[in-house]
Amino acid sequence: MPMSARSTRTAPPGAGAVGDAPIPPPKPTDDRAATPYADAHVAGRAGSGAAYFYAVVRVVPNVERGERFNAGVVLFSRSLRFLGMRTALDHRKLAALAPGCDPEPITRQLDALRAVADGVQEGGPIARLDRAERFYWLSSPGSTMIQPSPVHTGLTSDPEATLDRLFRALVLG
Repeated sequence: MPMSARSTRTAPPGAGAVGDAPIPPPKPTDDRAATPYADAHVAGRAGSGAAYFYAVVRVVPNVERGERFNAGVVLFSRSLRFLGMRTALDHRKLAALAPGCDPEPITRQLDALRAVADGVQEGGPIARLDRAERFYWLSSPGSTMIQPSPVHTGLTSDPEATLDRLFRALVLG
């Protein structure tokens, strides 16, 4: 039975061995178009968009407890030369998780992160880095009150619209 150079396992007859008919990919379901990540699931249409990376920005009012809520999204596409960030602090969620926590310092931190993403002077020396370095800095794990999620990927032809869609679904939704 034929074996590939990358595998030491053999396949039983009729189970995808060399010479057998290829196994068709799963058919996309109609519900993908209804998700906020519709452009990230471009099934069967390779090359229909540019790659992007995004992370959700989370507020963790009490790091020891680990409770958190989403307060922003940062999205980067190297090929489309795009880096953008949207933020919104939900004062009611903050009060529910950390009664008495002052929202002003968190709002200032979110504004500073947005200045870094925008590459403006208020973002300090980090804002002078190129887009990719700024994205990696913004999406790096930390143990502060503001933490990024793991980085996710997708395909898009309109990163601004994708960022808005992700922000509405993951932060405002």
